[in-house]
Amino acid sequence: MEIAVVGVGESDYGRRTGRSEGALAREAVDRALADAGLTGADVDGFVTEGMLTSHSVPVDQMARALGIPERPFSAQTSIAGAGVVAAPRLARTIIEAGLASVVVTYFSIALGANSGGPYAVHAEDPWKAEFELPAGWFGQPTYFAAVAARYAHEFGLPDDALAAVVGAARAHAARTPNALLREPVTSADYDRSPIVASPLRKADCCLTNDGAIAYVMTSAERARSLAKPPVVVRGAGLAAAATTQAEYFTQRSDYFSLAAGAAFGAALAESGLQRSDIDIAELYDCFSITTLLQLEELGFAERGGGPAYVLESGIGPGSPVPVNTHGGLLAQSYVVAGNHVVEAVRQLRGERGEGQVEGAEVAMVTGLGIPDYACTLLSVDR
Repeated sequence: MEIAVVGVGESDYGRRTGRSEGALAREAVDRALADAGLTGADVDGFVTEGMLTSHSVPVDQMARALGIPERPFSAQTSIAGAGVVAAPRLARTIIEAGLASVVVTYFSIALGANSGGPYAVHAEDPWKAEFELPAGWFGQPTYFAAVAARYAHEFGLPDDALAAVVGAARAHAARTPNALLREPVTSADYDRSPIVASPLRKADCCLTNDGAIAYVMTSAERARSLAKPPVVVRGAGLAAAATTQAEYFTQRSDYFSLAAGAAFGAALAESGLQRSDIDIAELYDCFSITTLLQLEELGFAERGGGPAYVLESGIGPGSPVPVNTHGGLLAQSYVVAGNHVVEAVRQLRGERGEGQVEGAEVAMVTGLGIPDYACTLLSVDR
């Protein structure tokens, strides 16, 4: 059975807005349902990621808020970005089994929701708290800076390559009305950005903000009778690195493998597509270095060839395969890749105005969940 995404929605984005994660999620879900031409009464299933949203906005509360008359079927998949991007994989199984017919995925985050902010989940790890944190070996910028430093040692990492990733994100964000960072970044601007954890600068780090996303899925057959052109889920893959979450950032032997190749391979095999069919790529860009790593592991460049790829082929507007056409986590908003799904759907429906990629028919969306990695391929209805 084929399923399709029939509605997408985002909350308003901002920093420390004072709004709760529940309020943000409800706004996104309402907008996604309105986009699909459906109401809360049509929803009978939820798929959420298995860590953040499930704790802050559980599905029973969302179902009650939407006025769903009966207890909906619900399930969780992976965590963080991988969970949000892999949701269609589980939603299809649920719909095929007849457990639900209209499935909603949502994710929300609010900076004021916990005192530890984005570091809280790592600080709760007793191994990190006992052995790594006291030595300063802690926090996402430090972790990914170590990856970038190792990459530079192995292959070389010219500053202008990371600057090109950041500049492309900003160029796409400039064409995205709700992006939080729309100002262009030149190489000189990038060089003036302060170092956070060498070699990564502030500009290399993703945003932190309040916001939420949601999207609605149903069978492709039913989708064709709804309000918007359906976007078909052609393939979805989920894979994991051979390590634990606690070990992932600091103890694993292969810093450069994200399990992207396995997840992408599974999605391709299911879809019947080829890499050359992909028109746009929405890649999980928590830091600029992860964009380079994914371009290599997904086969757009050879290992060590990511810098040359972004400098020569380019990933900004007008490039052969534009990457993160809304600005991504670096420039549009941070909603653990949920905004990547929303953007891909809008591009394939031709709704992006100034930011529209001409002829976009196939989109790749990826999500990193530590140690999981997800890849979903979407296309216009055939």
